[in-house]
Amino acid sequence: MLSKEYRFHSRGGVKFTYRTGKTLRRPDMSLVFVDNPKGYTRFAVVVSKKVLKSAVGRNRIRRRVYEAVRLNLDNFKKPRDYIFVVYDSKIKNLPFSKLQSLIRSLSEESMLQ
Repeated sequence: MLSKEYRFHSRGGVKFTYRTGKTLRRPDMSLVFVDNPKGYTRFAVVVSKKVLKSAVGRNRIRRRVYEAVRLNLDNFKKPRDYIFVVYDSKIKNLPFSKLQSLIRSLSEESMLQ
């Protein structure tokens, strides 16, 4: 699990990121990011009830994405705020290696912008 120092602690930061950030879209997930003036990196994972009605399933998706981010933390070099928005319930049963490659590709593309 991703440690608390890398997570958002209030809704204000999430709202700011949504309002001013850039978005990279994929069919099943998107990444919203913005430079963090505080000098450190924070992450959030958003899974809507429209994606999966079960809270247990949404939390499972959230935990899997956080773990993939933790294992690929080296790819997020710039101090930024990142929000992963999940659009598809297939992420729940996606092989973990494919989830990691999806996170890695989004992070690499965000570093180019």
